[in-house]
Amino acid sequence: MMVTATFTRYRDRVRTHPLRARGFTLIEIMVVVTILGILAALIVPRVVGRTDDARVAAAKQDIAQLMQALKLYRLDNGRYPTNEQGLQALIERPTVEPVPNNWKQGGYLDPPILRKDPWGQSYQFLNPGLHGEVDIMSFGRDGQPGGEGPDADIGSWSL
Repeated sequence: MMVTATFTRYRDRVRTHPLRARGFTLIEIMVVVTILGILAALIVPRVVGRTDDARVAAAKQDIAQLMQALKLYRLDNGRYPTNEQGLQALIERPTVEPVPNNWKQGGYLDPPILRKDPWGQSYQFLNPGLHGEVDIMSFGRDGQPGGEGPDADIGSWSL
């Protein structure tokens, strides 16, 4: 009998106080939003500052690939491309003298590598170079020679 009485009281209470809809209270939502705001304030400045570091690393990698392609060009043809032929000589057979006799069919690298540097500027090629037989460089974020930090020049001599 006691079990029946307990069940009856429970049933009556459920009828008079329907189960409230399950969900989050305003306080719970405010706590979560506050925590997310604190996390964003701590993480975003660190991530935003890493963009320049990533661009510098990408430019160094591009320059290293270009230098490898130039070395292959030199092995095949006995000399580096001239300033006039430029880096384009790595993907298209030069028509300007001295025309290479043993230029590799298909070129020395895929054309996408000759895209702009990570800051949208062209890579600079210098033959003879100031720091080596040839130099390849990016002028960095500011696009001007010299500079410090992300504005500093990135060259084949500093790899």
